[in-house]
Order: sequence, then structure tokens, then C-alpha cells
Amino acid sequence: MKQALLVIDAQQDLIEGNEQEKSVFQKELLIENINLVISKALDSDAQIIFVRDLDIAEGKGAGFEVHQAIDIPTEVTFFNKKATNAFYGTGLKEYLAKENIQHVVIAGCSTEHCIDTAVRTATVNGLDVTLVGDGHSTADSPVLSAEQIIKHHNKTLHGHYNVDNFSVVRNAEEDLFTPTHDTYR
Repeated sequence: MKQALLVIDAQQDLIEGNEQEKSVFQKELLIENINLVISKALDSDAQIIFVRDLDIAEGKGAGFEVHQAIDIPTEVTFFNKKATNAFYGTGLKEYLAKENIQHVVIAGCSTEHCIDTAVRTATVNGLDVTLVGDGHSTADSPVLSAEQIIKHHNKTLHGHYNVDNFSVVRNAEEDLFTPTHDTYR
């Protein structure tokens, strides 16, 4: 089975925050877990794809780039997006189909926006998804703390399905590139 790691919006200004936005919850742990999952993807010969949001730092400069503490391998693919949905207008869906990817592991930011949308869109488009439960983050909202948002999404997205394909939530230390989806079908 061909697999890919999607690291979504793990950008410098989004993770660290700036004059307008707060930093994400437990940013050091997030970066540590993304790096662990990247290492596992390399060991599993999974493709590594970074998706960057053009709204971050107006799509330019150091704030727009993948966080400086994230280990970016030499062989990666980048997609830039203008919408919350990593699949909208980016060519990501077509790329994954061309590469015959059947399972994606997802990590990054922000939980309630881009991560939630990516997980749901991937299942609708025929992919099994493993969401890294301790590999996505967000900032507090006016209604809920970041910790509550993350816990809610981990609970809601574990087992989220679209008949044939669905998502499971597993933590970074688990064997993410040995999918467990078939044990639930």
C-alpha cells in the first residue's frame, strides 16, 4: 500500500504566533511529534508532503515557511493553498491519485480548521486517514481552549467514515505507517 504524510500548515508564524495571532498549544511538543512522524515516514518509504497556507505571513518570508525546527527531508513535495481545504485548488487530490496513495497520515495546524477539513475531505476522496492525535494543534478560541478543541477533534474524527474509507486517531509514537483501518471495517 502506498502512503503519504501530509504536514499541513506547520508554518513559522502559525506555530509561533505573531502580532495578530497567539502561538499554538504545546508548540514544542507539536514540533517534536511532527519530526518523529517525518522520521517514521522516511523509514516506511512514505511520501512526505507539506501544505502551506498562503494567508500565513501574506505568503512570503520566513513566517510563511515551514517552522525552522521541523526537519524537512530533501525529497518532499510542497503544495500551497488559498483555502482552508488542502485539497481545494491545489492539485493535491490529483497528485495523490497519480501516485496511487491509499493511506495518508495527517499532522499540522490548525485543528478545527485545516486539519479537520483535510481529514474529512481525504475520506470523501477515497483515502484512509490516520490523524496524529498528538501531532496537530491550535490556539485557544473565544469559546474553547486549544486543549478542548484538540480533544474534541480526536474523539470526533476517530472512526469518522464515508462508507468505504475512514479515519483513525493514533499518537506519534505508534506505528502510524502500518494502518489499522482493516481491523475496524
